[in-house]
Amino acid sequence: MPDTTVKPKPATRTKVKLKPQRPPLYKVILLNDDFTPREFVVIVLKAVFNMGEEIAHRVMLTAHQKGACVIAVYTRDVAETKAKEATEMGKAKGYPLFFTTEKEE
Repeated sequence: MPDTTVKPKPATRTKVKLKPQRPPLYKVILLNDDFTPREFVVIVLKAVFNMGEEIAHRVMLTAHQKGACVIAVYTRDVAETKAKEATEMGKAKGYPLFFTTEKEE
C-alpha cells in the first residue's frame, strides 16, 4: 500500500535585502577673518580642495562677504581631515585661517 500521508511543506523563508545606508555627509566651512590675506586663502583652497583659480577666488570672496562659506561636502573623516589640513596651513604661516565641519541636514 502506498504512503498517503501528507507531509507539510517546509516553511519558506523570505530574504530581506537591506539597502546599505550611505554614511552621513559633512560640510566643510570656511570662516572669514580679517587677517589672513585673500591670496593665501585662494592658495589653500586650490591645494587642499583641488579648486581652480577662479572658483577658489569666488569661494574666498563669498566667505569674506558673508562671514562663512561651505567649501565642499564629504564623509565625516574626509571632511575633518581636509578642514584640519587647511586650518594648519594657515597656522603654519601665522594666520588665524579656520575651517570647520558641520553635519549636513
